Amino acid sequence: MSDVPSDIIRGAPEPGFVKAITRTDATALVVGSMIGSGIFIVSADILRQVQSPGIMLLVWTLSGVLTLLGAITYGELAAMYPRAGGQYVYLREGISPLFGYLYGWTLFMVIQTGTIAAVAVAFARFTAVLVPSLSEDVFLGFTVTLPSGPIDVGVSAQRIFAIASVVLLTWVNARGVRTAAVIQTTLTAIKALALAALVILGLTIARNPEAWTASFGGGFLPSGWFSLATLSLVGAAMVGSLFSMDAWNNVGFAAGELKNPARDVPFAMAMGVLVVTLLYVSANVAYVSVLTPGEIANAPQDRVGTAALQAMFGAPGLVLMALAIMIATFGCNNGLILAGARVYYAMARDNLFFRSAGHLHPTYHTPTWALWVQALWTSLLCLSGTYSQLLDYVIMAAVLFYMLTVIGLFLLRRKRPDADRPVRAPGYPWLPGLYVALTALFCVNLLLTRPQYTWPGLVIVAMGVPVYFAWRAVVGRALA
Repeated sequence: MSDVPSDIIRGAPEPGFVKAITRTDATALVVGSMIGSGIFIVSADILRQVQSPGIMLLVWTLSGVLTLLGAITYGELAAMYPRAGGQYVYLREGISPLFGYLYGWTLFMVIQTGTIAAVAVAFARFTAVLVPSLSEDVFLGFTVTLPSGPIDVGVSAQRIFAIASVVLLTWVNARGVRTAAVIQTTLTAIKALALAALVILGLTIARNPEAWTASFGGGFLPSGWFSLATLSLVGAAMVGSLFSMDAWNNVGFAAGELKNPARDVPFAMAMGVLVVTLLYVSANVAYVSVLTPGEIANAPQDRVGTAALQAMFGAPGLVLMALAIMIATFGCNNGLILAGARVYYAMARDNLFFRSAGHLHPTYHTPTWALWVQALWTSLLCLSGTYSQLLDYVIMAAVLFYMLTVIGLFLLRRKRPDADRPVRAPGYPWLPGLYVALTALFCVNLLLTRPQYTWPGLVIVAMGVPVYFAWRAVVGRALA
């Protein structure tokens, strides 16, 4: 595959992307896409699994370190290929077009659209705290049993509201990247400051001596905790924290709209992940400073953030947390919607997605068709009720693609040693090699500890192989 973008190869007279995203906007896109509802919820499940506040903090810290390793390694690839598509392009160029397609396929089918659906439903669920009429009860549907458990397929007030939020944000993004970038940067600043305020309050005036003693006393780490069994437990528990830290790579999808992508994408990835890691680990320290381990593990509906604010402010804490999560999820989805469509655009330019998705709007210079196709499939996932289960299925697949992308970096160093590399992966080959080793161990651990999720996820990825060859055959005949 040539380094020259396929739209230039074909010489298509297309409008170009608007270079409207600054370094600040790009960093806000990373931070905003990462901070959703996860940090306020998943700590309860993690603590139930590991049974120790110290190991819970270790899970969050290791997840942040692993994510940061990936981010600083991706910087080299982002600087080499500073155009729309991001990880799809890195895999296409580093390994093969098939691997690029499988990533794009999984991204569209589950990873991006499933995440948008889950975040949209979380937005609707916390809006229901303020508007109780937004019921989650399915009034038109049926129940399906999956390996992960039963799901309710159908229509509910919450799901309709979630779809409405997706449609609104898609419309905003279709109207131009400048407006979407301003919204992203503004909402990111608000929710980062809100999370920082929670941390500061939890560690100072709201600190609960009883909770502090219960968390940091004799039960902080269990005796004999450093063992292979504990490491396996930590790996399994990292599922929630890693997905709460996911989407840091999305800024690469929109590289074609950055003012200086070769420099700004690597910076935004590294700085954004570092900021979020510090916020997330600090937030969990705040949780164990305000709530006892039992209160965290048994928080109603796993809403640890809500329980923490209620402990600080009483009943008004419920409303404050609902507002915070509404802002967090709305901003998160703005970034996810903006970025995801650029991958489908890049795939379409390679004749691997619907051709209309490879065109930009003549006035707004956005991949409008790709945005609305993404919104349509996301809406169906909202109604299907399977978004959370599907995300569980592709946890390992998503990490596997991260690992394969870094392997592609090693292959590119051998295949194209003289290629222009404005930014180089620090600590090469040791740090990238460490990332590959850690992600491989994570995947193997999940195969052993959560087979009910990992194998279905691999099946979803594998389904893309016959689709890829069939699509190429059909397009080849059409172009012949």
